Amino acid sequence: MKKKFTLHYYKNFFLLFFIFLFYAGKGQIGIGTPTPNASAMLDVSSTTRGMLAPRMTTAERNAIVAPADGLLVYDTTLKLFYYYINSTSSWAPLASSVTERINFKRIKSTDVLNTVLAEELAAGGGGKYLMDANTLYEINGQVTFDLPIDINNSYITGHDSNNDIIRRTSGNIFEGATGGSIRSLTLTAPGGNVFNLNGSPAQNLIFRDCVVANSNTVGTVSGFGLVFLSIIQFTGNSNGITYNNITQLLLSNIGWFGNNSGTYERLTGTFTLIEKQGGFSQVNGSATGFDVSTSGLTITGDAVMESVVFTGTNTTGYIRPYATGTYPGYNFNNSWTVRAAGIPTEADTNAVGDFSVDYPVGTGIGVSFTNNANPSNIVKIGTASSVSTSSNLFRFSTDGVPNRLRYLGKKKRIFQITGSVSFQVPAAGTYIIYIAKNGTVLSQYKVYGRGSSTNDIVVLPINGTTELLNNDYVEIFAQRYSGSNGDIVVPNMTITIK
Repeated sequence: MKKKFTLHYYKNFFLLFFIFLFYAGKGQIGIGTPTPNASAMLDVSSTTRGMLAPRMTTAERNAIVAPADGLLVYDTTLKLFYYYINSTSSWAPLASSVTERINFKRIKSTDVLNTVLAEELAAGGGGKYLMDANTLYEINGQVTFDLPIDINNSYITGHDSNNDIIRRTSGNIFEGATGGSIRSLTLTAPGGNVFNLNGSPAQNLIFRDCVVANSNTVGTVSGFGLVFLSIIQFTGNSNGITYNNITQLLLSNIGWFGNNSGTYERLTGTFTLIEKQGGFSQVNGSATGFDVSTSGLTITGDAVMESVVFTGTNTTGYIRPYATGTYPGYNFNNSWTVRAAGIPTEADTNAVGDFSVDYPVGTGIGVSFTNNANPSNIVKIGTASSVSTSSNLFRFSTDGVPNRLRYLGKKKRIFQITGSVSFQVPAAGTYIIYIAKNGTVLSQYKVYGRGSSTNDIVVLPINGTTELLNNDYVEIFAQRYSGSNGDIVVPNMTITIK
């Protein structure tokens, strides 16, 4: 029986051997099929079983010595098929439903920069890394740059700002006259600036989901058409950032921690639009949270600061205010709308003005009706020598003229005008008090009052509304409707516009 089994075994072996030689002679091998596809060297066919590629962890895959171009394995750590690319010396995942990005480079913490970025270094003349426009550069781990980066309208990104870090121990990280996109990274420049960018209105800079930490200076961003920062944390920096001559500056949910020092954010030059929305500035010691004091700072459109929280131990003020154009206790001029916790609210909607005239009874402002007619001419109450005082002026001015409130806000709005006038009559008669705008009475708000005898004091309320544009002004006028010619004397008048 043993001999028969052995002979049968060898017969089968030689049969399989000759079948293999037959297919090998044709240059093809079929498993599970006698007719392998003409385009395949190996054709595995089954309706009940699959084919297994080599399976290994990420560490085991990375430990393969001198992998061949196109080598395929299944990564059990990442649950993905990976193949090796000789030209980039890297593994790439297979994603059957995703087209691989063409303009893409991954920069790992273990890479030699002047090798993986050899083309960029050459393009930068050996003095900087000039990135390829419209190319995505992925930072993987902590990468220390020995030369500055010219963004050149590329996309520089990480996956996790806690672990994906660009560091430069001295000098600037980003230099140049172009913008681009920076995302999901930590940036640190302990011996220099993070930014030294001087662009043009045709260039945009997008900077978001990042951390700027432990840098000597965050730096300067100047000249761009659009600068958009969103969800940025600043921590441990010795000096902050200066924005200069930017068409549209948008700052969203920016966090400045109390371990920063110097001036956190400074504006200089000319801007069309500024919006700072959300976030916080914890201003400790002698630090400054926001600086608008530089001479010549101009907003040609609008500036808004909304829902920002200012806090900290600095008792001299979180804001370094405008040198001119502000009001006592406030920080900004009329280009700004400010609603931020920790600092005064400033907006055209909060504009208010008042004045009061207060003389002893029997004295006051004399008002002469000169045409000796009834109704008389309409005359302003007050002359250059009249005395009035103001308690509240915000985006209003008296022009140094009694009985005048001029609106200095930027946006037109409707104001409520309230107050009262007391006047002493020379004889029995009826008088009219008017609100006037820009020297023209608003007759719909006139109010009548009558004195029954000589020296009677008449008190009339003032109440009306009017729309004011920048530089419009409001005054109070009087007219005699009936009675004898003669001056009325106004000892008391109070007006509030808000």
